[in-house]
Amino acid sequence: MMRSLFSGVAGLKAYQTGMDVIGNNIANVNTYGFKSSRTTYRDVYYQTVAGSSASNATSGIGGSNPTQLGYGATAATVDVLNTRSGMATTGNPMDCYINGEGYFAVADGTVDATSGKPGGYLYTRVGSLGFDGEGYLVDGNKKIVCGSNVDATSGELVPKPDTNGEITDPVAIKVADYNKYTNVTIGGDGKITGELNGVVKTLGTIAMANVPNPNGLTQQGGSYYKAVSNTGTTTYYTPGSGATGSLVTSALESSNVDLANEFSQMIITERGFQANSKIITVSDEMLEDLVNLKR
Repeated sequence: MMRSLFSGVAGLKAYQTGMDVIGNNIANVNTYGFKSSRTTYRDVYYQTVAGSSASNATSGIGGSNPTQLGYGATAATVDVLNTRSGMATTGNPMDCYINGEGYFAVADGTVDATSGKPGGYLYTRVGSLGFDGEGYLVDGNKKIVCGSNVDATSGELVPKPDTNGEITDPVAIKVADYNKYTNVTIGGDGKITGELNGVVKTLGTIAMANVPNPNGLTQQGGSYYKAVSNTGTTTYYTPGSGATGSLVTSALESSNVDLANEFSQMIITERGFQANSKIITVSDEMLEDLVNLKR
């Protein structure tokens, strides 16, 4: 069977993957906090028909280059492009835009009722926040946001940020008797304040996750990421500390999808797919001629 036939099939599969990525990017052009992806391609296995050889001056024979036949292309990687995108104002004072690096940390799984520590963390750039009926600070998907709470006895934040703003093991943010407070706001440093009987009180602080290698995060859907491996050690800080960005309220992060680039890549991918399908057609015609040599 002709090698070009298999090369054409490999090319079709590779460009189909590329079109899948482009389709997902375009579908999320208006998804808050969405980071677009790109596909990179690589050539695949080569069959060595003749190897290279060095020259031999004593026998008067020169060197030769290798003769190799390839078997098409493959989609090598699908990379998330973690470039900064614009700010979309919403007018909702509980919406938060991260003006820089970092992620909101939300509870993944159950939350210990005593310590408030979650079973794990998920990360997101979408700061659509609000309080539920129990006083937990939750995001738009009802996942509990993590950070520091105010101790009812000492009045200090627990866990307490150190002098560098680092928060060790953020807990689920919960405000007791939340409905008693008015004018609840979130500051640029993540501090949540509310007014009670004319006195402004601190209710908690949001934590920002600093991920050394954000490209290593695994997408979970729902605008969430998870640190599985190759991300480095994640640390947590108050917004604006530890290389994380401060918060801007009444705004959310826009999608970073560039429609002009996506449509251009769509044309390139379509032509690549079309060219590989042509390889299959021509190879089939050549095989047909071969079969019909004897009638």
